[in-house]
Amino acid sequence: MGARGRAAQLRDELKALGRTSHDKPPRESLTRRQQSLVSFASRLEWRDHFVQKLESEPALEYRAYASLFDNVWPLAPQAERLDAWREGRTGYPLVDACMRSVHATGWLTFRMRAMVMSFASHYLWLHWRQAGLVLARAFTDYEPGIHWTQCQMQAGVTGINTIRIYNPIKQAAEHDAAGAFVRQWVPELAALSTADLLRPWDAPPLMQQMHGVRIGRDYPSPIVPHEASYAHARDTLHALKQSAQQQGVSRRVWQQHGSRKTPLNAPPR
Repeated sequence: MGARGRAAQLRDELKALGRTSHDKPPRESLTRRQQSLVSFASRLEWRDHFVQKLESEPALEYRAYASLFDNVWPLAPQAERLDAWREGRTGYPLVDACMRSVHATGWLTFRMRAMVMSFASHYLWLHWRQAGLVLARAFTDYEPGIHWTQCQMQAGVTGINTIRIYNPIKQAAEHDAAGAFVRQWVPELAALSTADLLRPWDAPPLMQQMHGVRIGRDYPSPIVPHEASYAHARDTLHALKQSAQQQGVSRRVWQQHGSRKTPLNAPPR
């Protein structure tokens, strides 16, 4: 019996227990377990969906879903940017904390995986294949079918998925509000106030001096400008996606790779 079959069996067993239990707290606990099993089974289904994409089109490890995106980024690595991103010294604290953490532990949460991939593709304008190789070698749970599909989705090159450009400053404010994660992995910034951790380059020189960190010396200044990099990626990718839809490319991609569980997300004919 596979993992999905076993999950379904356990769910049915919990339902049966719930029907025979007359004690409310145990029933609530059983319901939560059933919900967890449903979520687990859903993750397995999505895993199979993504693996099937690569099995049906192995070239997706090297080529964009939508061919219009193939030549957007330079194929030759921009070594300085790639190295800074890989080593956690881009000048964006949450990005750097994540990259240092993943090389030490082999793992990141899904949102942080999406954020660092988006930052590499959109802010640093690195080819998704270059960034994807760095992460593939770092993740202890690397699965090609999931990994390369997610790299393309986060880079915004599928032609069918929503283009998401993750703002690393906003992500830090929402997901590391107290700055604990950044302080753990970027100790050179640990003495700064939580507010200054979001944009350390804006911390007044006197405050930097008081806390024993000088931006540009002890910790790098931002490797690229935030607002201009965001605008460039947004305008370029949305224009290409519109072209892919107008030329029928998005429709062809969806017909081969789109999830049939969510037909309303299919691009217009």
